[in-house]
This record gives sequence, C-alpha cells and structure tokens, in this order.
Amino acid sequence: MNHGESAYGLWVLVIINSAIFILFAFSFFKPATARDWRTFGAFSAFIVALFVEMYGFPLTIYLLSGWLQTRYPNLDLLSHNSGHLWSTLLGEKGDPHFGMLHIASYVLLGFGFYLLSSAWNVLYHAQCRQTLATSGPYARIRHPQYVAFVLILLGFLFQWPTLLTLLMFPILLLMYTRLAVTEEAEMQAQFGEEFERYAQTTPRFIPHLWM
Repeated sequence: MNHGESAYGLWVLVIINSAIFILFAFSFFKPATARDWRTFGAFSAFIVALFVEMYGFPLTIYLLSGWLQTRYPNLDLLSHNSGHLWSTLLGEKGDPHFGMLHIASYVLLGFGFYLLSSAWNVLYHAQCRQTLATSGPYARIRHPQYVAFVLILLGFLFQWPTLLTLLMFPILLLMYTRLAVTEEAEMQAQFGEEFERYAQTTPRFIPHLWM
C-alpha cells in the first residue's frame, strides 16, 4: 500500500463545508415547528457525518482498510481520491471527480437544491395567503421539499459513501415519509375536500411521467 500526503485532518474544511451546505439548506427550508427542526437536524447530522469522513477522519476507510489493502494493494488509502469508494469498487480508472457517478452526483445535488428553493418559494406564499400550495413543484408532487432533501442526500452518497451515512439514509427516508403523512393529516383537517381533490390527482413523491 502506497502512502502519499494525507488528505485528512482538515477540520477547518469540515467546518466550512458543513456550514455552507447546512446554512444554504436552512435558507430555503426555514424550519419553524419542532417537527421541522427534527427534520432539518437529521439532514444536518448527515451533512456533518459526511464531511467529517471526507476531510476529518476517514472512519469508513479505517474500518475497511484490511479488506481494501488485500483487494487493492496499490491503493493509497490516505489520498482523497480513495474516499470515492464507488469508483474504486467499480474499477474505474483516472480521476474519480470526472467519473459518471460523480457527474451524476452533481446533477442530483444541483436539481435537489433547485427543487428545494422552488418549493419553498411556493410554500411561503401559500402560507402567507393561508391557502393550499398547489403550484410549481407542488403541482407535480405533494412533498417536493422532502424529495429535494432525498436527492441531495443521494447526490452526496453517489460521490462519497460512508458506512455511517449509508446507515442514516434509510432512517431519513422513513423519517421524511412519516412526516409527509403527518403533514397530510394536518392539511386534510385544515382544507378538507380541497386537499382530498388535490391528493387524488397529485402523487406524494414520484410524479406521473405523462404529466
């Protein structure tokens, strides 16, 4: 196993990157209720766990080091590129930043943040008018904000998988699903038949392809 200069122990980068993504998401999500804060807190924990392993301490690399060293004897486990485990496991050559998975991750991240900002704009104005949000992304799916968070999480998992974030991901999916169901019960109580008609024609998470 070859050792170049370690790409870890860069705790300033952990703090800066975590703060950027958390504050950016916060600026659109605007948590107000305890439920909102739990949702945003779980997302923030995922982001922090991700960047801690990306720039701070590579826990996943450490735990898998024996297996990786046996299977990939020439792999420099202390280099930043080695953290892109999908590229290693798929046998990709060259800089992983230009691999298909990494490019796909940028697409998911970009669209996720775009969807989050678009959904928040519609929801904000609907809340100001005390009406049901049914335009923009809400015309295609009932919970675009939660879908946006999932796309962002997937984007990060595509480029930098870790054992902790892979374990957290299904938990977050379950959390967002339960929150969506809870919100729908509240909307049902508030808007009655108007919400029923909206729910009958608008999918919860996955839009109709023919629309």
